[in-house]
Amino acid sequence: MSHAIVIEETGGPEVMQWREVPRPEPGPGELLVEVGAAGVNFIDTYLRTGTYRAPLPFTPGKEGAGQVAAVGDGVTGFAPGDRVAWAMGDGGYAEHVVVPASLAVRVPDDVDDQQAAAVLLQGMTAHFLTHSIVQLDAGDTALLHAGAGGVGLLLTQMLSHRGVRVLTTVSTSQKARLSREAGAQEVIVGYDRFDERVRELTDGLGARVVYDGVGRDTFDRSLDAVRTRGTMVLFGAASGPVPPVDPQTLNAKGSLVLTRPALNDFIADRAELDWRAADLFAAVAAGEIDVRVGAAYPMRDAARAHEDLEARRTTGKVMLTI
Repeated sequence: MSHAIVIEETGGPEVMQWREVPRPEPGPGELLVEVGAAGVNFIDTYLRTGTYRAPLPFTPGKEGAGQVAAVGDGVTGFAPGDRVAWAMGDGGYAEHVVVPASLAVRVPDDVDDQQAAAVLLQGMTAHFLTHSIVQLDAGDTALLHAGAGGVGLLLTQMLSHRGVRVLTTVSTSQKARLSREAGAQEVIVGYDRFDERVRELTDGLGARVVYDGVGRDTFDRSLDAVRTRGTMVLFGAASGPVPPVDPQTLNAKGSLVLTRPALNDFIADRAELDWRAADLFAAVAAGEIDVRVGAAYPMRDAARAHEDLEARRTTGKVMLTI
């Protein structure tokens, strides 16, 4: 037997129950992994509340890291005892999880389980946002919301290393300090009229790109913060989904580009997954990226982790450990 968080009906954090469950077995092309650490992400909360649909009952958890306990038929390249991490899987809030081998990547010896689980999903998100959406040059200005969050801190570091001028929004002065330490050149505390502040900081032009993972509460002002012919990148909905957008709005605001990318489409094949993961792990091992674990909770306390994440009481990455 094993243990896992089980959701039998959608709702608040209280619907997540720590249960004894049968230990799973890997099928063809799958790995059975003994979980060392699991990442907590907003997508987990969307699935828990029913904003994103999942068959009930289910165990949440899109990313994690641990040790391979068994391999299914047809698996090559992995063996029991290997340390692996994965993103965009299912069922990670558990002592044991079955992971498709196609999603798993090897973890180098100089990266521990908590670092690997903390960086993979959000780090690959930051990677595709900086490498595959908009070509930014040194001196370009980017606005990033939730600059002290898990994606925010990683994205700020990646942009800063490329010479991009990073402006961030945060909710508190403590989070402002963390954002500046990550490389933000200007930090706006509070979300009221942030678009006007961005215009002031860019001599009236606006940002070359706005990265918005907040969604409903910031979207309209985010569009107002983009410069003419700039790009609005909506990559999350922490405050709720954005209402439908009239394309004419993009015309009226200066021939803007609006995109809503998702990580799955940017790790679409093995080569792309390996490239992004290898880039991330190499940067972590070299100390080029600081992976900030803001809070770690016992796996059985996943409900408390969700409560703190949704209330924006956390900074950096939120983790679950066995």
